[in-house]
Amino acid sequence: MTPETSPQDSAREARRHGPGIIAFAIGTAASLAFFAFFPGLPHVIDGGAVLVSLAIGALTRWAWQTRARRRHTSTE
Repeated sequence: MTPETSPQDSAREARRHGPGIIAFAIGTAASLAFFAFFPGLPHVIDGGAVLVSLAIGALTRWAWQTRARRRHTSTE
């Protein structure tokens, strides 16, 4: 049986959703900037760099949400 969700649970998820999207965008932009401006790399952003940047953005979002969830459970 699945536990019932309360309005507080959905509100908490909504509060974590916005910062997760911001973390994804920052991670993706930072890795694209790395590929574009780091000395020694060809200054061309190809498909591989875009895929790696999206993966890094997803990893950043996951890390942020894990940290926020841990912080929330430790304060309760």
